[in-house]
Amino acid sequence: MRAFEDRMDLLRVVMVGASGTPYHHGLFFFDMQLPPSYPDAPPQVYYHSFGLRLNPNLYECGTVCLSLLNTFGGEDTEVWSPTTSSLLQVVVSIHGLVLNAQPYYNEAGYEILVGKPEGHRNALPYSENAYLLTLRTMLHLLRQPPRGFEKFVKEHFRCRGRFVLRQCNMSLQGYVVGDAHATESSSERPCSAGLRLALANVVPSLIAAFTEIGAEGCD
Repeated sequence: MRAFEDRMDLLRVVMVGASGTPYHHGLFFFDMQLPPSYPDAPPQVYYHSFGLRLNPNLYECGTVCLSLLNTFGGEDTEVWSPTTSSLLQVVVSIHGLVLNAQPYYNEAGYEILVGKPEGHRNALPYSENAYLLTLRTMLHLLRQPPRGFEKFVKEHFRCRGRFVLRQCNMSLQGYVVGDAHATESSSERPCSAGLRLALANVVPSLIAAFTEIGAEGCD
């Protein structure tokens, strides 16, 4: 998290996608503005989407749909409290509750499908799409990194580019993996032919982008 020297009410946050989620190794940027009434009112949060909807709570227009931000319904501890809520709580909620392992169930009303055949059937393709959009977000970030984080973005993918490609290769072989270090024997359900086809189109662009920044193991 960084603040702007000339606007202390503005903050820029970057999160790294957690292992075991479709967002693994990805970077996700959010801008926060503290309103004049803060902390009586929650911060206003804008997501750098690049026009991609990779999660039900993150809109293409940049809106972050979260009860803690009063952009979604909630009650009790789910909503903003001037006495107990904090910026850290907002960041942790986005990272843990939004960028999670099964974003399908973040769709309004879909939580009732957890453990049911319909949910089990639909959660995987939803996660595959989130994974593909995460890869496309990486390309956008490498081409247009948010101001103040240019070096951070480059260094992140310089170190992790090979792991991103390793995970892509596992999926191209037909396996969905949550960790770039996973092997075929530890992989989960096989991914779809549609994802493999989409990856075949995006992987060359990733290789070129990682090679351009001198990513380890990508030359």
